[in-house]
Amino acid sequence: MTESEPETDDEPRPDGGIVAPDGDAPTWSERKQRAQGLPRLTYEYFERSRREDQDLRRQSDYVERDVLGFPAWPHETVRNLAITTFFVGMVLFVAAALPPELPNPANSTVTPAIILPDWYLYWSFGLLKLGPLNPELGVLGGQKLMKDRPYGVLANVAVVGAVTVVPFLNKGSARRPVEQPFWAAVGVAGVVFSLTIAALAIKPLVPMDSHLLFDLTFLVPVVSATVTYAVLKTMREGYMFDLNRRYYRLRPPK
Repeated sequence: MTESEPETDDEPRPDGGIVAPDGDAPTWSERKQRAQGLPRLTYEYFERSRREDQDLRRQSDYVERDVLGFPAWPHETVRNLAITTFFVGMVLFVAAALPPELPNPANSTVTPAIILPDWYLYWSFGLLKLGPLNPELGVLGGQKLMKDRPYGVLANVAVVGAVTVVPFLNKGSARRPVEQPFWAAVGVAGVVFSLTIAALAIKPLVPMDSHLLFDLTFLVPVVSATVTYAVLKTMREGYMFDLNRRYYRLRPPK
């Protein structure tokens, strides 16, 4: 053995001498002299990953623990069948107890008193009824800058634009509403606003004062968002928020 050759153990290692045993990891300068090509690249990759994982474990107080799971058969299958049966039974019960009322046949010669779109477009139709929010300009003699219908169309564009922009603003990796209470509250406010603005669209059918209904259309979403944010903030400790956050930092989701 010459002086330039590194010392090796008596027993050959199965890795061919590329990976050093625990406690004898080479430095980066020694590693460059040991291997070349693909073996060197592979060694550096796994060694760097191992050290980064050790550093993360050393900095975190996360405790590894077993995760219990249940087999798909029969546990998960029986549970899903029970839940499915319950909801199917509820649908059949509602259909039998509250059958839909069939109105009179349509008459093409008579214009109905209330014209409404399909139910899934009530929210958009309600935005066309935001005339009281259309400002009047004093410089125009108290006249409105645009009519109520174009103003409602712009409101539709603003709402659809806000829904489109929100996913680009929130790029977090949270998997539970408790991890990001603010954005969860924003989502709840959006859902509640879609329901209240839909009620505003059919205000002739709602047994409530029109002015009160208009005020509640914008007040209820704000109250719902506030309550959601407060509840999720108080639930953090119960859901071990800090522990879960450290876990996903240690093992980022795929």
